[in-house]
Amino acid sequence: MSTLSILHKLKLRRSATKQSITKFYDEATEDYQFWSNDFNMHFGYYIPFKTNLFKRDSMLNEMNNQVFSRLNMPKKDSLVIDLGCGIGGTMRYGLRKYPLLRIIGITLSKFQVKEGNKRLNNMNGLILEENYEHTFFKNDSVDGAYAIESLCHSGHSYKSLKEAYRILKTKSRLVITDAFLKKDENQLCPGSSYCYDQLCSGWSLEGLGSIHKVKQNLEEIGFKNIRIEDVSHRVAPSVLHVPFAITGFIFKKLFRKEYLKPQSWKNLKGSLFALLSGLHIKSFGYYIITAEK
Repeated sequence: MSTLSILHKLKLRRSATKQSITKFYDEATEDYQFWSNDFNMHFGYYIPFKTNLFKRDSMLNEMNNQVFSRLNMPKKDSLVIDLGCGIGGTMRYGLRKYPLLRIIGITLSKFQVKEGNKRLNNMNGLILEENYEHTFFKNDSVDGAYAIESLCHSGHSYKSLKEAYRILKTKSRLVITDAFLKKDENQLCPGSSYCYDQLCSGWSLEGLGSIHKVKQNLEEIGFKNIRIEDVSHRVAPSVLHVPFAITGFIFKKLFRKEYLKPQSWKNLKGSLFALLSGLHIKSFGYYIITAEK
């Protein structure tokens, strides 16, 4: 069987259904503390002499800071939506820095709703079980929205971007931080394609959108003042933490004689292939997108 045939079969097996995404986060979220004590379920942003290269949460929290600084909204009585909030790590950061903000996070995972709301006790934040492609928010009702490594679960779908546009007030901003393809999926070389499929299956991703196609979709939907920043070099130092974090996590489990769940293995595999995908710099990049309604 040819290499291309094998890759095609891998793509057919990849499926990021609502059930698979929910299962992924229900079972793997509790393992994320090995990556971040603050439960930041994303990569970081490195700034020399400001963030600590050897302290992962220093870089991860700086990514949170970069997102909130780009929202550029009044810090009092504003409502912000976290589209795919995880267990609320970024929400907690925002609410600590801007205590007069109100932040609502949405996730498909009941586990994240339960555990995340415990951590938001006595803060102006709430996590709800919602789908970011179809939310309960009214038209023109929120002052800002962001998505940190979450829209990839829908393949950065047109539907998710259009829903964000619907709920935002005029002149409000959407900020997206995520990995994207630099070319169409069918243009990937066999090595890039294999890493890509393993990444998607490990993390239950529908896929990564092409950065050019995503920009085109944002424009068609009606977003203005679209700014796309390639921050791959800023994110790379935190990605390099992956092999050390994985090794430490496995040894910790073995030392405690704890069972490593199948979803944990999938999560670790996804993390490893995120690192390997990042080495294919002509095919993948990490971007911050800022778009205004």
